[in-house]
Amino acid sequence: MSISERKQKEKEALRLLILNAAKKLFVEKGIEHTTIRNIADEINYSVGTVYVYFKDKNAIFHDLHSVGFKELGKAFKELFELEDPMTRLKKMGSVYIKFALENSEMYDLMFNLKAPMDYLEEQKYDLWPEGSETFGYVKKTVEDCINHGHFQDHNSEALSFMIWSLVHGMCSLEISQRTKGVKFSNPDTIMSEGYNEYLRMLEKL
Repeated sequence: MSISERKQKEKEALRLLILNAAKKLFVEKGIEHTTIRNIADEINYSVGTVYVYFKDKNAIFHDLHSVGFKELGKAFKELFELEDPMTRLKKMGSVYIKFALENSEMYDLMFNLKAPMDYLEEQKYDLWPEGSETFGYVKKTVEDCINHGHFQDHNSEALSFMIWSLVHGMCSLEISQRTKGVKFSNPDTIMSEGYNEYLRMLEKL
C-alpha cells in the first residue's frame, strides 16, 4: 500500500469514526442536544478535527441520513429477485416496516427531522442520490405492476408516493406511540392489522 493510499484509508476511518459517534449520541441525546463538541469528545479528538471533515452538525446528520437510505435501498434492491411485481410490492411494505421499527431513531432522522434537508437546501446541487434511488425502487415496482395489468389508469409516480406515504404514516404513528392513545381495540396489533387491510386492498387492484 502506498503512502497516499494509507493516508486516504486513515482519513476514511476517521470520518467513519465521527459518523458512528454522532449516531451513538443522536440515539442517546437526540439531535437537538448533540453538539460538535459532544462528538469530538466522544472520539477524543479536537473540535477542529471534526470540522475538517464536516462543515457543521447538519452535514454530519445529512451523511447519517444518506447511510440510512443506503441500507433501506439495499434491502429494496434485493427484493427484485422476486419476479412478480405485486408480490414484490407487498414485500417492500413489510421490509419498510421492519426497517422503521428496528431503526426508529435513524428512521426519525431520515423522515421526520428537517436538519438533513436544511443541509441539502444550503448546497445548490444534488447531494442525495440515495433518497432518489430508494424511491426509484418503489416506483419501478409500481410501474411493473401497471405493466402486468394492475393499477390501470393510475399515475405511477403519484401512486408510488401515495403508497410510500401510507406505509410511512403507519410507521410514524407506531414509533411515536400515537397508536397507544386512540383507544384501538387492539393497540398492540393495530399496525399489523392495518397493513393487512392494505394488502387486501391491493388484491383488488
